[in-house]
Amino acid sequence: MEIHPTAIIARGAKIGERVSIGPQVSIGENVEIGDDCIIGQGVHIEGWTKIGPRNRISSYAVLGTPPQDLKFADEKSELIIGADNKIHEFVTINRATTHGGGFTQVGNHNFIMAYVHIAHDCLVGDHVILANAATLAGHVIVEDNVSIGGLTGVHQFVSIGRYAFIGGCSAVSQDIVPYALAQGNHARILGLNLVGLKRQGFSAEQLEHLKQVYRVLFRTHQNRSLAMAFIKENLVLSDEVQHVIAFIEKSRRGMAKGIQPKE
Repeated sequence: MEIHPTAIIARGAKIGERVSIGPQVSIGENVEIGDDCIIGQGVHIEGWTKIGPRNRISSYAVLGTPPQDLKFADEKSELIIGADNKIHEFVTINRATTHGGGFTQVGNHNFIMAYVHIAHDCLVGDHVILANAATLAGHVIVEDNVSIGGLTGVHQFVSIGRYAFIGGCSAVSQDIVPYALAQGNHARILGLNLVGLKRQGFSAEQLEHLKQVYRVLFRTHQNRSLAMAFIKENLVLSDEVQHVIAFIEKSRRGMAKGIQPKE
């Protein structure tokens, strides 16, 4: 390990092998840090925080602090961070509330840019990109391979489906269907995230199935229940289509609307 002499590490903290800890770092007694992590200058980590291997945490990030929730009464709750994440300067990630599930979780291979805030009880998947100053309010779910543009705010309890792309400076107040491109205040569905899906290797057949679902959901004037019934009865129920159906059926905030075609 390489630990700078000005770092303050509590006795109970568990530090893995080959960890680099920079100057003026503060690590609390209930923190666990996995092997091969790099902790930059001035980082503060506290609470019941578990950080997996090979994470790079840049200067002045603050992890594991109490949730910003008026109901929180200093009870035990966790922050769990997976492996191979890049967490940039001044990022803040709060641990959870007990009434919200007991843990905030960030998965693996995520790219979290400067000044991002991830609030209590959020669940962030794998291969997620959060651009500068993107903000997740409490209880937000972000599925795998999502990209969220800079200066975007996401409302409490919103879910964002996998492979979705949210444009910068958006305000996301309702759930964003998987595979979609969305932007605006309030965010609306503009279409499929075709560029991202093609880059991820989606086949022409997979894209065509998703296009058909998108047309029914966002390019007709059917209400959501009729649109869902039509999809189930008439379209190919590929894995991607079934994921869209399941996502919509468990929506907590209701789905963001699409941009309707002009008459």
